[in-house]
Amino acid sequence: MPLPLAPPHRPGPDRRSPPGRPPRHARLNRPPGRVGASGPFPGGPWRCRPGCASEGPPSPPAREGVQAAGGRGGRRAPPAVRDDRGHRRTGRRGRARAGPHHPFPGQTLPHKLQFRNTTVGGLSGLDRDPRTGTWYFLSDDRWRYQPPRFYTGTLDIDRKTGKFSGVKLTGVASLRRPDGSGYPEYGKAGSPDPEAIRFDRFTGRLLWSSEGDRPGGTTTVPVFPLSVRWMDKKGTETGELRVPGNLTMTDTDTGPRRNFGFEGLTFSPHGIAAMVEGPLHQDGEPVTAEHGAPARITLWSRGGTPRGQYVYPLDPLPAAPEPPDGQSDAGVSEILAIDDHRYLALERSWREGAGYAVKPYEVDLRRATNVLCRDSLATGRRQGLLTCPRATPQRRRRAARGRAAAGRPAGDAAAFPGRRSA
Repeated sequence: MPLPLAPPHRPGPDRRSPPGRPPRHARLNRPPGRVGASGPFPGGPWRCRPGCASEGPPSPPAREGVQAAGGRGGRRAPPAVRDDRGHRRTGRRGRARAGPHHPFPGQTLPHKLQFRNTTVGGLSGLDRDPRTGTWYFLSDDRWRYQPPRFYTGTLDIDRKTGKFSGVKLTGVASLRRPDGSGYPEYGKAGSPDPEAIRFDRFTGRLLWSSEGDRPGGTTTVPVFPLSVRWMDKKGTETGELRVPGNLTMTDTDTGPRRNFGFEGLTFSPHGIAAMVEGPLHQDGEPVTAEHGAPARITLWSRGGTPRGQYVYPLDPLPAAPEPPDGQSDAGVSEILAIDDHRYLALERSWREGAGYAVKPYEVDLRRATNVLCRDSLATGRRQGLLTCPRATPQRRRRAARGRAAAGRPAGDAAAFPGRRSA
């Protein structure tokens, strides 16, 4: 079940990287031990050393070739250090310790289970109403069987032992547009790809994310933007968050890749966060056994205004697929806020011939570079002042007047004092 939220913490100041320097990545506190082994949660649960809860997270193990989250002066991080048991050390504050290596409890529903004239399956996201104990399960079925929908139910979990003994479904509701009509079928413009769902304990509403869609490979579908939308408990849309321009879905080599849109979604004490599953086209190549890739986590205010965006470094694959030219996939499947700057991230990978591997990480955004106005992490290209969500209305008006006086069109991404343009 969702973890309790820590007391609110005021994030530190935004420290942008100087021009030409790569952004500081989000800090990862990595689980040691058997990470990368087969099984549902390789390495099992993990915890930091005694006392670290009051001191803050332990310093992360630095990765070779990647600038440390708190690094200064462009210094490169030293290689990771392991002890004689293979545990990865975190340097100044000791190392994180692995918990007991027991299988993660779970329940398997019957294949194609029928419930109230729907086919239960593709449950991609879930969350709980702490007041009533009701769970919400979001299906990513896109009209293969029925319209996009979510289920309600209960999970039989013993609070003392943690034993998970059963699932009971109690209701189902279709996702609907603001006018009450259903979303279009797969392959048509406006067809969503539901992935994550969260219950807002302050308003009683639900928040859900869609990966969007775009043509790719042999698939020809209309471009549909990724989104984060509010809905009531009956499934009717009541609002939408503003998505930054660098996450605009296109049919060119920019924006999110197909099936790599918003996959993780969570509420923080004072805002909302969502993470794309993998790298944008302009940010680099997908994960391979030779290299990782950058994913972006975006933060919003409760009112839906983008407040920040940070780089999450995905791990390389544990090994090459079998055969070496086989298929593979990797990304972040879900996130959960601990407080306003720390998150739990569930990173998973799949390799042909080997199957899945899943690793839980703790992410710390303090002192990481805010890349909300950066179009490309590979080239450092920035958005124009008129399109950057972090630019204030006053600065936008000043920029527009300056462009008009210079005879430039209003949409031109000309440089503004104190900022770099493309």
